[in-house]
Amino acid sequence: MLINNFLDNPLNFLLWILAIVLGLTIHEFSHALAGKLQGDHTAEIEGRLSLNPLAHIDWLGFALLVVAGFGWAKPTPFNPYNLKYKKYGSLLVALAGPVSNVIFVVFIGLILHFLYQINGQINIQNLMVMFFINLIQVNILLAVFNLIPIPPLDGSKILYTFIAQKYQEVIFALERYGTWLLLALVFFGGSFISKIFYFFYKITINLIF
Repeated sequence: MLINNFLDNPLNFLLWILAIVLGLTIHEFSHALAGKLQGDHTAEIEGRLSLNPLAHIDWLGFALLVVAGFGWAKPTPFNPYNLKYKKYGSLLVALAGPVSNVIFVVFIGLILHFLYQINGQINIQNLMVMFFINLIQVNILLAVFNLIPIPPLDGSKILYTFIAQKYQEVIFALERYGTWLLLALVFFGGSFISKIFYFFYKITINLIF
């Protein structure tokens, strides 16, 4: 839990908080942008087409994230009927969040790789390096977690795009029990999520250094 990090290392705790806020902001802004680019202005009207973190932070979800290690941001609204691409529009909006996190990981990774090539080494105690590594970890976790096909996560919207009409009862069941399934996964399947996260994190670090 982040609160334990605060007790052990207050400075790194603050860097973690900043990394989380930045990662969530990029994620939700990208959803809003994907909707706008397809002709839906719902998120823009509600002030979500913004890189201001305050537009996206849900304070209850954020507080729980700090205290319990599990939280959320404000979901970015969109109207699928306004989207230019009717069949795959919702898919593109859903993918925009996780993809933006992956792109950000690549961007930060390139900066770290450039610094490593120049200096021949990286001091992980350096504040900037610590922050960059936190950004990489947070954005990988956001991408991995949000691709889980359980409502209200982005992965569920992706799944719905490919579920045939005859399986609509599956969608209804997921929508009805999704929150409980997600809570069960977080509390009882956390080790599985961690393994997926560390798999991609190790690949990223190996590519950087």
